[in-house]
Amino acid sequence: MPAWNAYSFAFGPIFALLGLVLLIFILRWAFGRGNSVVAAAPRPGNPADYGILVAVATPSTYIEGEMWRRELVAAGLRANLAQTSDGPRLMVWPEDVADAKRELARIK
Repeated sequence: MPAWNAYSFAFGPIFALLGLVLLIFILRWAFGRGNSVVAAAPRPGNPADYGILVAVATPSTYIEGEMWRRELVAAGLRANLAQTSDGPRLMVWPEDVADAKRELARIK
C-alpha cells in the first residue's frame, strides 16, 4: 500500500478540477464562434461585388459552369466560377475577357 500523507485527500478533487477546466477550454474552443478552423459556407453575392473580375458567361447550372471553367483553365486562362445571387457566373480577369469569350464560343 502506498504511503499517504496529510494532503493526499486533496489530490483526487484537484485532478478532477484540472481535468474539468481543461475540458471546458477545449469545448469553448471547439464550439466558439468566429474563430473556427472549419471554413464557413460561401455566401452568394451580387455579381458586381467581385472586384475587377468580369462575368463572361451565365451558365444554367453550377455543373455546366464548372465544366466551362475547367475548359478555360485548360486553355491557359485564369477563371473563377462564382455562385452569385443572380445564379452562377463565370468570371475572368479583364485582360482575359476576349480570349475567354473566344474559347467559350468554341466550346458551346
